[in-house]
Amino acid sequence: MTDRFTRLRPWLAVAGAVGTAAVLLPPAGTAARHYVFAQALQYAVLAVVVPALLVLGAPWRFGPAGLVGRLAIARSHRTRTARTWLVLIAFLVVALAWRLPAAVNALVPNPALTIGQAATLICAGCALWLELAASPPLLPRTTRPQRAAFAALPMWAIWASGYVMGFSGTTWFSALAHSPGHGLGTLADQEIAAFVLFAIPGLSFVPVIYVSLLTWLRDGSDPDDEMRQVQTDAPGSVMPRPPRGWRLPS
Repeated sequence: MTDRFTRLRPWLAVAGAVGTAAVLLPPAGTAARHYVFAQALQYAVLAVVVPALLVLGAPWRFGPAGLVGRLAIARSHRTRTARTWLVLIAFLVVALAWRLPAAVNALVPNPALTIGQAATLICAGCALWLELAASPPLLPRTTRPQRAAFAALPMWAIWASGYVMGFSGTTWFSALAHSPGHGLGTLADQEIAAFVLFAIPGLSFVPVIYVSLLTWLRDGSDPDDEMRQVQTDAPGSVMPRPPRGWRLPS
């Protein structure tokens, strides 16, 4: 099963690239400038789905072996909580900023601005997902309980933005308002968009939360904590610390 998933990894990155093109190019890209639900779909795919696919399927083996190896080892030593929480805060700021009415209203008449949205959301999302899932040889620097929190907080933040918009009872994005009696109503459009913002983050982040918590409870302790404790007890040791997640053969 593991070997099969390893073979499928590169195709996940391809799916991420295809998903990016699908939501930016017509007809989806055009619809995102006319309907709130289409804009929400574009946003959720770029912020959550594409980064997850790119991280899970990143073809690191095609990069310079020495550089990738040094990066993996460097990440394993940078385990300070402040660094990982900075990644989470950066994602929340970027993700919520692009849901503000002023930002969405600016996207509608300026299609080129959508490229900036895509770039910032994907970059921030990839940084977050590198803390949530393994992208061999790069492995998460967070403990399993932290991974659950890092998945739950962005999900709740996006849910909150969708809830406020969907149940506001007023036109949330003036640039995407519809004339009464002509097709889909504005409030109905916003309610559908709220469902999209609930469904996509939920389907993406909930599995991470459950797997992280269940694995942590099953194991009883985090082996990474044991490795850190060994290093603390023997500060003069010359043995280099392996990247997070590496295990000695039993």
